[in-house]
Amino acid sequence: MLVAAAVCPCPPLLVPEVAAGAAPELDALRDACAEALGVLAAARPELLVVIGPADRAGRGPHPEGATGTFGDFGVDLGVRLGRDLAPAGAAPLPPSLSVGAWLLARAEWAGVPVEGLGVGEPLETGRCADTGRMLADRAERVALLVLGDGSACRTLKAPGYLDERAEAFDAAAARALGAADPDALLALDEALAYELKAAGRAPWQVLAGAARGAGLDGRLLYDDAPYGVGYLVAAWS
Repeated sequence: MLVAAAVCPCPPLLVPEVAAGAAPELDALRDACAEALGVLAAARPELLVVIGPADRAGRGPHPEGATGTFGDFGVDLGVRLGRDLAPAGAAPLPPSLSVGAWLLARAEWAGVPVEGLGVGEPLETGRCADTGRMLADRAERVALLVLGDGSACRTLKAPGYLDERAEAFDAAAARALGAADPDALLALDEALAYELKAAGRAPWQVLAGAARGAGLDGRLLYDDAPYGVGYLVAAWS
């Protein structure tokens, strides 16, 4: 059963070594993520699953101990998902889960088994919900760290350029996440999310599937669009 969730964006710029001189610009975002992870720890889960968007090579389950790197972003920095338990030959973490592993290490997460799951951005809403239900059934006390960005079309300089629909899409996602409303998350339009480059849509809908019937309350901790990308942080407990 799902007992808590933290929702965080996953830009590699969250990692100060990647952001370099621009690192202070996201200090408030890092603080909000730390607060959300504190809610996870307080829930005392038996299992933590880290979920994030991934391309085809990074999809599927990632065992505890799987490693990732920020080498593609010009930084010689490696991360590990939880304890060093991964079998030989485990696939590397996709960038989103590498950010999640970094957040957990920063929070000094320890003592609870951790697994990762990469989710394809085009995954249909129904399959997202089914995946979430299966995750919630994994243990009596399951927590999720859900990674994903909102639209990438909020300004002219955004990665996806300006799209007038982006602000309303992000606002709907923010309301759903702040209210811990699974039905509202499942109502997000997957085709529109794809057009707006909102990579968080599928992970958020996995969360929705896991949370149905759990009776959780939500708090929105951050809602802004630096660099023209919607970043949302929420805590459910």
